[in-house]
Order: sequence, then C-alpha cells, then structure tokens
Amino acid sequence: MAATLNPALLGVFIPTFFFVSITPGMCMTLSMTLGMTIGIRRTFWMMAGELLGVGLVAAAAVIGVAALMLNYPLLFELFKYLGGAYLAFLGIQMWRSRGKLAIDLESPRHGRATAPTLALQGFVTAVANPKGWAFFISLLPPFISNEQPMLPQLGVLLSLILLIEFSCLVLYASGGRSLSLFLQQRGNVRLLNRVAGTLMLAVGVWLAFG
Repeated sequence: MAATLNPALLGVFIPTFFFVSITPGMCMTLSMTLGMTIGIRRTFWMMAGELLGVGLVAAAAVIGVAALMLNYPLLFELFKYLGGAYLAFLGIQMWRSRGKLAIDLESPRHGRATAPTLALQGFVTAVANPKGWAFFISLLPPFISNEQPMLPQLGVLLSLILLIEFSCLVLYASGGRSLSLFLQQRGNVRLLNRVAGTLMLAVGVWLAFG
C-alpha cells in the first residue's frame, strides 16, 4: 500500500504532521491534564475518542478534496492557492506565538468521568475544532494524486495521521509533570511552534506553487 504514495511526499508529510501534532494544542493539553489527574490507563479512553474524531475529520477532508479535484479541476487549482495561503498564515502565526502553555490541574471533574464520557470528550474536542478541519483541508491536497486510486492513498494517509497523533497523545499523557514543567518554559514551546510553523509555511508555498 505504501507504494501508492511517493516516498518523497511521505518524507515531507511525516515530519510536518509530527511537529504540528506534538505542538501543544487542545487535544495534547487535554491528554496531559488527564494523564496527570486520572492516570494514563483511563486516558486511553479519551485518546480512542480523539483518534476517532481526527480520523473522521481527515477522511472527510481527503474525500472532499478528491471530489473537488475530479469534478472541478479549475476550482481545485484556486483551492490550492487559497489552501497554500492559509497554511502560510498558520505558519506565520505559529512563529509569532508566545508559546505559553496553560493547563488546569485543579479541576476534579475528570476523576469522576466514566469511560464513555472520556471517549466522548476526546471525540468532541477533535471534531468541534474548526481549525482542525481547516488544517486538514489545507494540508492534505499536495499529498493526493489523481493518477493513483483514492482508497489506498486514503488508507496510507489516515494510518500515518492516527499513528503520529496517538504517539503524541501517549507522550503527553505519560510525560506528566516533567513534560508540563518543560512546556511551561516559554522558550521550549516557542521552539516547537517555530519548527512546526516553518514546515507549515514551506508546505503552504509548495502547495500554492508546486
């Protein structure tokens, strides 16, 4: 299946998505908070819901972009420029981020949450974030080829996305207070933001002019 995607494209996609995923955001902050308050084993329920939501958003983005590519090629070209501009904007915003991580460890509500509640919380956090939708819709087009079958490409991209996302969630949940202290230092978060921002800016330029 991996042969359906250009290795050079994978070499760009994997580090870009990894650094974007590992940068502190809603889902990663939630994973770290739960990991410190209810333990990593129960946090896996939240991760299951979050990964389901991320997979749904990514699949919808890929299918939507593919439909646009096949049925409206000229509109797809315009979409590429708009998507590239949006990714470049996000990259610049990440570069300008002050990089402060704020988490609430005092909230007692997580300790009483049931497994379905935790899974639902993760799912809603992933699906209800409009930036997540915009990010996937903008990021995925350069990695989709209209010369290859869509289903294998979708399978490869989703597998990579979910594997990277799960790895980052586990890292945050298991990192505990040491990771929290590391991320509370503004310079460390700023460095992650700038690496992710640089990669996103590069992909945006590639998407628009490649």
